Amino acid sequence: MTHAPALPKSPFSDIAPALGTYTDEVLFGDVWKRFGLSPRDRGLVTVASLVSGYRINEMPFHMKRALENGVTPDELIEAITHLAFHAGWPPASTAIGIARKVFEQADAEKKGH
Repeated sequence: MTHAPALPKSPFSDIAPALGTYTDEVLFGDVWKRFGLSPRDRGLVTVASLVSGYRINEMPFHMKRALENGVTPDELIEAITHLAFHAGWPPASTAIGIARKVFEQADAEKKGH
């Protein structure tokens, strides 16, 4: 099982400390560390949910995290392609554009840029 990488503190903790604490301790603590699904699988499920709900704001963060947790770029693209038929073409085509940027950024980070 792949271990989830450490996350920075919530970016909104300064203005909404309680929401920041819930995000850090409950969501990315208790929920992501539950038994039954690996962080890799949770990442794939989370991305699928975000694509289906057309939640583009959170997609880059969670796509990157899914990659860090062992989901491959090919698996993300396959999931998005599959979702085009269940969630709709606009959410899938938007997600592909976001994935492209996330993959480019991940490649640049690997190369040290």
